[in-house]
Amino acid sequence: MIKIDGAYLEGGGQIVRTALALSTITQKPFEIYDIRKGRKDSGLKNQHLYCVKSLQELCDANVEGAELGSLFLKYFPKKIVAKNLNIDIETAGSITLLLQALLLPAMFASKPITISINGGTDTKWSPSFDYFNNILLPQLQRFAKVEAKLMKRGYYPKGNGKVEIKINPRFRLYDFSSFEEFHQSLKQNIQKYNLIEQHHLIQIKGISHASRDLQNAKVAERQAESAKSTLKQKYNVPINITAQYQDTLSIGSGITVWAIFSKNKEDIDENNQIRIGADELGEQGKRAEIVGEEVAKNLIKEIESKAPVDKHLADQILPYMALISGKIKTSEITNHCRTNIYTIHQFLGEVFKVDEINKIISNY
Repeated sequence: MIKIDGAYLEGGGQIVRTALALSTITQKPFEIYDIRKGRKDSGLKNQHLYCVKSLQELCDANVEGAELGSLFLKYFPKKIVAKNLNIDIETAGSITLLLQALLLPAMFASKPITISINGGTDTKWSPSFDYFNNILLPQLQRFAKVEAKLMKRGYYPKGNGKVEIKINPRFRLYDFSSFEEFHQSLKQNIQKYNLIEQHHLIQIKGISHASRDLQNAKVAERQAESAKSTLKQKYNVPINITAQYQDTLSIGSGITVWAIFSKNKEDIDENNQIRIGADELGEQGKRAEIVGEEVAKNLIKEIESKAPVDKHLADQILPYMALISGKIKTSEITNHCRTNIYTIHQFLGEVFKVDEINKIISNY
């Protein structure tokens, strides 16, 4: 039984999500204690329980402590069973955070899987759907063919957004007698990550979105134009930020922008795509122009760092990177990143040594 300190460093729910994902594929049970102990509302929250429930469906795990507010969790995984999943978080709980626990195991199932999730697509303290789809997902295609489709946006507090994920595995745990054999095959057959230089900035893209109630005020267009204007002052490349509106249960808005780089100006490396991004949510009383300007300035900061991996992508990519190794350089090694390193080490310590982490990830 692997024992994990749930209060390590930033002590957030990411420890739970990463542990669930890695436990499921390594088939190593774990116990986590002091979950989110330093937080105002410590213990497991509703969104963490949906992570547990979803993985129970996927691998028929035995679980202890899966209750609202629980400070501990014991998780005993069984073999992954390929099955389509329909998950309703029932609130604006983050869909992208749920996928941090669910996507990795689902990518190594015995056959294609479709996952439909209802919840929050654009919420605080989590990656926006557009960040997930346009910045993280391109880095994961080497493991499986994954397509994510936004069916409907969902803002805080009512959520009701919907995302559909179709996963076609390239490597199946089912084909191997042990995780060690499977792990060795991944390292031999998948190209390592090599994200250490930005190279040439080719273009900047983005999606600005808002609920239909804000269409008359042109909130999505104003966010987009403000971001575009700020970015144009710095970069002479094509900038395309689209504006979108949808009917939603709660009023909201947001914007995600990302920069695309290439080693050769005419050739995008599909295995090591260089995309860095930033996202921002609108708030009541905050002008749309300010939201657009802030997201642009955050992207500029990432571009000016000269790092090919932004600070948010770094911690999200690590569980996948740990399976095949490689090197990345990021603008900042955050406590989120260090927390993920700690959690990954519990399951893959023999190949993911904390004292050698600077050989794997570094910042400018």
